Amino acid sequence: MANPEIGNSIPTSINGSKFKEDEGKENYSLQIFQSTLNLLAHILIGIVVGICMLFGFRYGVPLRMTNLHIVLCVIGYQLMMAEGILALCPYNSWTAGLKLADKKRTHTILQIMGSVLAIAGSILKSLDKTTNFNTLHGQYALVAMVFTIVSLVNGVTSLYAYELRKYIPGNFSKIPHSIFGVVAFVTSLVSLCYGFNYSFFKTWTGVERSSGDNQHHGFAYAMMAMSAAFTFIIIVNPMVTAFNKTVRVKK
Repeated sequence: MANPEIGNSIPTSINGSKFKEDEGKENYSLQIFQSTLNLLAHILIGIVVGICMLFGFRYGVPLRMTNLHIVLCVIGYQLMMAEGILALCPYNSWTAGLKLADKKRTHTILQIMGSVLAIAGSILKSLDKTTNFNTLHGQYALVAMVFTIVSLVNGVTSLYAYELRKYIPGNFSKIPHSIFGVVAFVTSLVSLCYGFNYSFFKTWTGVERSSGDNQHHGFAYAMMAMSAAFTFIIIVNPMVTAFNKTVRVKK
């Protein structure tokens, strides 16, 4: 007489293996997609930062104040702060093999260095001008600088969240840190895009040409699009993390 328990165990095992196999394929596909986006972000960062450096050093050294402002802010925001945010992403290529503690140290170092450079670049340009923040480029730069400072200070409490847990719940410092950092990074993007829209950048690219009243600024718009693309890719992970932590706090 056949044992019904043995007969039932076979399809269960097969179905379980099939489910795990399908789940593994989905996870692998997601990892490939995330890794591809990460690679794309690094490529776009390299293109945008590289072109900005060529533009900043177009007159050689020593740098003029405007050029120094460009170099410091672009390296600070679009290179170091961008890489600092990516350092915490689980699918980031160059930090994937690091321990979580080392990823946090890398993030902290890059964020501090990037913030210092960006703030210095903004302050130096402000001191060089008689009228400040009278353009959209300058106004968004001011917002970016303020949130960078706030995020930098808040990052200290986030870094020592475990030691300060008796006084400040960990999520109460980590969630605002993520949000402040994202706001600073996004507003720096908007300010950069307004910078690309200046006529001296369009003229330098050599692709600005006039046809009657119509002007073609494809290169400047391409720079804006590439900057917006890698910014969006970069902020997805911290925003998802902040959202999940907020949900857990409410529960």
